[in-house]
Amino acid sequence: MAEQQRKMKNGSKILIEALLKQKVEMIFGYPGGAVLPLYDALYDGDIPHILTRHEQGAVHAAEGYAKATGKPGVVIVTSGPGATNAITGIADAMSDSIPMVVFTGQVLTDGIGKDAFQEADVIGLTMPITKNNYQVRETKELPRIIEEAFHIATTGRKGPVVIDLPKDITIMESDAEIEVKLNLPSYQPTVKPNKLQVKKLMEALATAKKPLVLVGAGVLHADAGKELLAFINKYQVPALSSLLGLGAIPTEHELFLGMGGMHGSFAANMALTDCDLLINIGSRFDDRLASAPKEFASNAMIAHVDIDPAEIGKIIETQIPIVADAKETLKEMLKIEVTCTDTTDWKKLNLSRKKLHPFKYDKEQTTEIKPQKVIEFIGELTKGEAIVATDVGQHQMWAAQFYPFKNEKQLITSGGLGTMGYGIPAAIGAKLGCPDKEVVLFVGDGGFQMTNQELAILNIYNSPIKIVILNNRSLGMVRQWQESFFNERRSESVFESQPDFVKMAEAYHIKGVRLDNPATVEADLTEAFKETGSILIEVMVSPTEHVLPMVPAGKANYQMLGVD
Repeated sequence: MAEQQRKMKNGSKILIEALLKQKVEMIFGYPGGAVLPLYDALYDGDIPHILTRHEQGAVHAAEGYAKATGKPGVVIVTSGPGATNAITGIADAMSDSIPMVVFTGQVLTDGIGKDAFQEADVIGLTMPITKNNYQVRETKELPRIIEEAFHIATTGRKGPVVIDLPKDITIMESDAEIEVKLNLPSYQPTVKPNKLQVKKLMEALATAKKPLVLVGAGVLHADAGKELLAFINKYQVPALSSLLGLGAIPTEHELFLGMGGMHGSFAANMALTDCDLLINIGSRFDDRLASAPKEFASNAMIAHVDIDPAEIGKIIETQIPIVADAKETLKEMLKIEVTCTDTTDWKKLNLSRKKLHPFKYDKEQTTEIKPQKVIEFIGELTKGEAIVATDVGQHQMWAAQFYPFKNEKQLITSGGLGTMGYGIPAAIGAKLGCPDKEVVLFVGDGGFQMTNQELAILNIYNSPIKIVILNNRSLGMVRQWQESFFNERRSESVFESQPDFVKMAEAYHIKGVRLDNPATVEADLTEAFKETGSILIEVMVSPTEHVLPMVPAGKANYQMLGVD
């Protein structure tokens, strides 16, 4: 009897032990009434907790941590508004396939469905934006549910899993064993590729005169950068990437044509137009890449490697489908030796286009600071080695175009959902996950005002980052579309007044500087980047600059604006 009593633990302690079993390094969260028992268990300090200043910030920080480390982010929020405040971050993680487990507090089990104080239907709200979700009904089920949640979040096409925790579940005791056997017969992601399909792909490569590789985030999720480079180098195949695939191939690699799609390079978009074999590895053919699906790579045989079978043929008709992990597929591709058709002319054409039509801006203009120059110079200052976080908008696209990425998991950005306010908390999460790496955040003056309260935690958790506000006094991308497609009717996209961002930084005990002199901007940035603590660098940039090239929505990739 005494032995049985000794093994009894409340749900909160069982949950913490289950997280320790998953080797959770830190938790991002915000307490509230429904999760007080859980926070009481956290008080013992077995797992560090990062207290963000808003639940949305907690989820974005967990995303940044997960993107930078490859490990699942873990979040705890309370019921009702705590859970609903986390919805945007959960949806963002689902869109970008980010592994994450989110614990949401819930009212007492007996109160569910009775409009209790701070009750929200978390299961109903999150069903469309999670890989899976659970509502725990018995304390003894916690070890199994947590084991399943982490497995589901981190395997196959990765993504967020929500565990809804009624308050009484975290209080009631159980003698449940932490060690559980995983049993998910209906969830068996295909990891190994079909060898016959891989053989078919390599046979197509052997006869292709204009082969091209499209690199998506699936390559990064699979840690397949080494295998990808080996394949590209072995067969000398030109390559481009999606926004979220940046970093898989170093920007300076001779065969890398840059990012493709709406704000992609001329060389990348023309290669998509002209290729006769497109090997898509880990990209979902989203509308920012394939804005006109019927005209996308219309001359090419399409091979699509994706861990998620739902993506095969969803947007672009595929002749060689391969449902598998990118790393395992590339390994199999490298095992097969083929003699390829001479593609020297194709390679020369792409390298010529890359040289003649690079991403560009007016470098001779001296009356205002060009945002592209700022990013380009920071790339030089950091030798292309920094973890780069961005918010969403023009600055995000300029970072994609002008920062010289070298490594996997180097770009921390919101791709599919395009969430303004993502940047600050995501940069903090990335720094907490990779404390020895320099983290640079590019953010607009609009996005900065959505989640700037998270600056409060930089000094508390000793997480110095460089915050570069590219201040164009407007919602730049909205303004650009209005100027391009709405007869320059700038409806609610220009800020008539703004706070003093430098003073805001100082209010959080962070150094702040404002740069507005085009003649000294490089020297000023060099000095600012010497700061060892966190620093906010507000750069007053051109208020009229557009992101170019641009493929207008619904147009084919070759129909680019802003190309000589």
